[in-house]
Amino acid sequence: MLYYFLSFIRWDVDPNIFILPIVHHPIRWYAVFWLLGIILSYGVLLKILKSENKSAELLDKLAGYILLGTIIGARLGHVLFYDPSYYFSNPAKILAVWEGGLASHGGGIGLLTAMYLFSKKTNLDFLWIADRLAIVVPLAGCCIRLGNLMNSEMIGKPTDVPWAFIFEKIDPIPRHPAQLYEAIYCLFLFVLLYGLWRYSSIKRIQGNSFALLLILLFIFRFVDEYFKINQEAFEDSLPINMGQILSIPFILGGIALLVYNSKRKKSVAKRRLS
Repeated sequence: MLYYFLSFIRWDVDPNIFILPIVHHPIRWYAVFWLLGIILSYGVLLKILKSENKSAELLDKLAGYILLGTIIGARLGHVLFYDPSYYFSNPAKILAVWEGGLASHGGGIGLLTAMYLFSKKTNLDFLWIADRLAIVVPLAGCCIRLGNLMNSEMIGKPTDVPWAFIFEKIDPIPRHPAQLYEAIYCLFLFVLLYGLWRYSSIKRIQGNSFALLLILLFIFRFVDEYFKINQEAFEDSLPINMGQILSIPFILGGIALLVYNSKRKKSVAKRRLS
């Protein structure tokens, strides 16, 4: 029995780093990791854009669109996908972001909407923007999932694997660290996409990096949901949960874009030969 408990990782991290004096408001690990994700993503994007002779001013404008689009989309996604009846009965709670409730799929939709609006505003090609953001989205995702880990939220299903976490603020049951799985995968995906951007010809056809992101990220999201407990009770009656349902359109969209690019590449090659 003693070995059973010693063979797992006991996780009892305080989600608050410290309390601000006077206002008595906590500084939370989750907020710090969100900020870290923004800073790191900004730095990588700045390096990419500078290598293409684009100005930092362009990135500053894009960053504003992205930040607003992602947060608004993530919040509305949680409201609409997971508990619409509660929020429609309590509309003031929709704005209470500090109480928790951000859906990553909604954040993805918000991000795409922000990119579209920015492309229209600046007359930049949507896929040109998407390819560059595709590189840093997994980096930001890695930081956010580490924030979820620090909060002991989005916990996994019970398991007896040696690397199981016991989230002591939740219960004494060893569980899959599903947040950590996703954080590690996102870091791997960032390294892969950045490496392809630097050392391959992937960027010669606009949309390829974006398509790979959609396919690889959301296939993993689909698989990772099998290791998580459902967020809402209604998901228990579904054949696959809401996170998996919402991942499918992103995967199909990425596949469709790759197929379209492949056909376009062949068409261009034929025209050159004729």
